[in-house]
Amino acid sequence: MKLKYQELIPAEFHPESRVWIYQSSRLFTLQEALAIEDQINQFVASWKTHGAQVKAYGNLLFGQFIVLIADETQATVSGCSTDSSVRFIKEIERQFNVTMFDRQMLAFLINDRVQVLPLSQVGPALELGKLTSDTLYFNNLVLTKQALIDSWIVPISQSWLSTRFLKKQ
Repeated sequence: MKLKYQELIPAEFHPESRVWIYQSSRLFTLQEALAIEDQINQFVASWKTHGAQVKAYGNLLFGQFIVLIADETQATVSGCSTDSSVRFIKEIERQFNVTMFDRQMLAFLINDRVQVLPLSQVGPALELGKLTSDTLYFNNLVLTKQALIDSWIVPISQSWLSTRFLKKQ
Protein backbone atom coordinates (compact mmCIF):
# COMPACT_ATOMS: atom_id res chain seq x y z
CA MET A 1 0.00 0.00 0.00
CA LYS A 2 1.32 3.42 -0.97
CA LEU A 3 1.46 5.60 2.14
CA LYS A 4 2.57 8.85 0.51
CA TYR A 5 -0.63 10.73 1.35
CA GLN A 6 1.33 13.87 2.33
CA GLU A 7 1.62 14.91 -1.31
CA LEU A 8 -2.19 15.15 -1.45
CA ILE A 9 -2.38 17.72 1.36
CA PRO A 10 -2.49 21.29 0.02
CA ALA A 11 0.89 22.95 0.55
CA GLU A 12 -0.67 26.42 0.61
CA PHE A 13 -2.68 25.64 3.75
CA HIS A 14 -1.22 26.97 7.00
CA PRO A 15 0.55 24.27 9.09
CA GLU A 16 -1.87 24.95 11.98
CA SER A 17 -4.96 24.42 9.81
CA ARG A 18 -7.55 22.36 11.70
CA VAL A 19 -8.00 18.71 10.79
CA TRP A 20 -10.83 16.25 11.34
CA ILE A 21 -10.40 12.58 10.45
CA TYR A 22 -13.39 10.28 10.23
CA GLN A 23 -12.63 6.58 9.97
CA SER A 24 -15.16 4.33 8.29
CA SER A 25 -16.04 1.00 9.85
CA ARG A 26 -15.18 -0.60 6.52
CA LEU A 27 -13.39 0.00 3.25
CA PHE A 28 -15.60 1.72 0.69
CA THR A 29 -16.11 0.07 -2.69
CA LEU A 30 -14.73 1.88 -5.72
CA GLN A 31 -18.20 3.04 -6.73
CA GLU A 32 -18.90 4.30 -3.20
CA ALA A 33 -15.51 6.02 -3.02
CA LEU A 34 -16.13 7.91 -6.25
CA ALA A 35 -19.55 9.07 -5.01
CA ILE A 36 -18.09 10.08 -1.63
CA GLU A 37 -15.26 12.03 -3.25
CA ASP A 38 -17.85 13.99 -5.27
CA GLN A 39 -19.82 14.70 -2.10
CA ILE A 40 -16.67 15.79 -0.24
CA ASN A 41 -15.78 18.18 -3.07
CA GLN A 42 -19.30 19.64 -3.02
CA PHE A 43 -19.22 20.03 0.76
CA VAL A 44 -15.85 21.80 0.97
CA ALA A 45 -16.77 24.07 -1.97
CA SER A 46 -19.87 25.24 -0.08
CA TRP A 47 -18.59 25.12 3.54
CA LYS A 48 -19.24 28.47 5.18
CA THR A 49 -18.67 30.05 8.59
CA HIS A 50 -20.77 33.08 9.49
CA GLY A 51 -21.47 33.54 5.78
CA ALA A 52 -17.79 33.50 4.80
CA GLN A 53 -16.32 30.73 2.67
CA VAL A 54 -14.11 28.33 4.64
CA LYS A 55 -10.76 27.70 2.97
CA ALA A 56 -11.25 23.96 3.06
CA TYR A 57 -9.90 20.73 1.69
CA GLY A 58 -11.36 17.26 1.89
CA ASN A 59 -10.39 13.86 0.63
CA LEU A 60 -11.11 10.17 1.06
CA LEU A 61 -7.76 8.58 1.89
CA PHE A 62 -6.98 4.87 1.70
CA GLY A 63 -10.64 4.25 0.81
CA GLN A 64 -11.60 4.44 4.48
CA PHE A 65 -10.72 7.84 6.01
CA ILE A 66 -12.49 11.11 5.28
CA VAL A 67 -10.10 13.97 6.04
CA LEU A 68 -11.36 17.54 6.28
CA ILE A 69 -8.99 20.48 6.68
CA ALA A 70 -9.91 24.10 7.37
CA ASP A 71 -7.31 26.84 7.02
CA GLU A 72 -8.48 29.38 9.57
CA THR A 73 -6.08 32.16 8.53
CA GLN A 74 -8.95 33.78 6.60
CA ALA A 75 -12.05 32.71 8.55
CA THR A 76 -12.34 30.83 11.84
CA VAL A 77 -14.56 27.76 11.76
CA SER A 78 -17.46 28.38 14.12
CA GLY A 79 -19.53 25.90 16.09
CA CYS A 80 -22.29 26.08 13.48
CA SER A 81 -19.89 25.36 10.63
CA THR A 82 -18.36 22.47 12.58
CA ASP A 83 -21.90 21.17 13.12
CA SER A 84 -22.48 21.31 9.36
CA SER A 85 -19.42 19.12 8.79
CA VAL A 86 -20.71 16.63 11.38
CA ARG A 87 -24.11 16.57 9.62
CA PHE A 88 -22.27 15.92 6.35
CA ILE A 89 -20.40 12.95 7.83
CA LYS A 90 -23.59 11.61 9.44
CA GLU A 91 -25.22 11.71 6.00
CA ILE A 92 -22.31 9.66 4.62
CA GLU A 93 -22.91 7.16 7.46
CA ARG A 94 -26.60 6.91 6.62
CA GLN A 95 -26.15 6.76 2.85
CA PHE A 96 -23.43 4.09 2.88
CA ASN A 97 -24.45 2.19 6.02
CA VAL A 98 -21.15 2.70 7.85
CA THR A 99 -20.02 4.03 11.22
CA MET A 100 -17.71 7.05 11.16
CA PHE A 101 -17.74 8.19 14.81
CA ASP A 102 -16.65 5.11 16.76
CA ARG A 103 -13.43 6.23 18.46
CA GLN A 104 -13.07 2.82 20.13
CA MET A 105 -12.25 1.26 16.75
CA LEU A 106 -8.60 1.76 15.84
CA ALA A 107 -6.95 1.29 12.45
CA PHE A 108 -3.61 -0.39 11.81
CA LEU A 109 -1.67 -1.29 8.70
CA ILE A 110 -1.37 -5.09 8.78
CA ASN A 111 -0.22 -7.15 5.79
CA ASP A 112 -0.37 -4.03 3.62
CA ARG A 113 -4.08 -3.47 4.41
CA VAL A 114 -5.98 -1.22 6.80
CA GLN A 115 -7.33 -3.42 9.58
CA VAL A 116 -9.74 -2.09 12.19
CA LEU A 117 -9.55 -3.43 15.74
CA PRO A 118 -11.48 -2.52 18.90
CA LEU A 119 -9.38 -0.74 21.51
CA SER A 120 -10.20 -3.57 23.94
CA GLN A 121 -8.38 -6.03 21.64
CA VAL A 122 -5.12 -4.09 21.23
CA GLY A 123 -3.52 -5.57 24.38
CA PRO A 124 -4.34 -9.17 23.47
CA ALA A 125 -3.25 -8.60 19.84
CA LEU A 126 0.12 -7.31 21.10
CA GLU A 127 0.49 -10.29 23.46
CA LEU A 128 -0.25 -12.72 20.62
CA GLY A 129 2.12 -10.96 18.24
CA LYS A 130 -0.63 -9.93 15.82
CA LEU A 131 0.46 -6.34 16.52
CA THR A 132 4.00 -5.24 17.41
CA SER A 133 5.52 -1.97 18.54
CA ASP A 134 6.46 -1.41 14.87
CA THR A 135 2.93 -1.94 13.50
CA LEU A 136 1.72 1.25 11.84
CA TYR A 137 -1.21 2.93 13.56
CA PHE A 138 -3.56 5.56 12.09
CA ASN A 139 -3.62 8.24 14.79
CA ASN A 140 -6.94 9.89 13.97
CA LEU A 141 -6.50 12.23 16.95
CA VAL A 142 -4.20 14.61 15.04
CA LEU A 143 -5.57 18.16 15.12
CA THR A 144 -3.50 20.16 12.62
CA LYS A 145 -2.26 19.90 9.07
CA GLN A 146 1.32 19.65 10.31
CA ALA A 147 0.42 16.81 12.69
CA LEU A 148 -1.46 15.08 9.87
CA ILE A 149 1.67 15.22 7.71
CA ASP A 150 4.13 14.29 10.48
CA SER A 151 2.28 11.87 12.73
CA TRP A 152 -0.97 10.51 11.35
CA ILE A 153 0.54 7.12 10.45
CA VAL A 154 3.09 6.12 13.06
CA PRO A 155 4.41 2.94 14.66
CA ILE A 156 2.49 1.97 17.79
CA SER A 157 5.69 2.71 19.76
CA GLN A 158 5.42 6.40 18.73
CA SER A 159 1.72 6.78 19.55
CA TRP A 160 -0.35 7.23 22.68
CA LEU A 161 -0.92 3.46 22.57
CA SER A 162 2.67 2.87 23.67
CA THR A 163 2.10 4.33 27.15
CA ARG A 164 -1.06 2.33 27.56
CA PHE A 165 0.04 -1.03 26.22
CA LEU A 166 3.79 -1.36 25.60
CA LYS A 167 4.95 -0.54 29.13
CA LYS A 168 2.90 -3.47 30.46
CA GLN A 169 4.77 -6.06 28.43
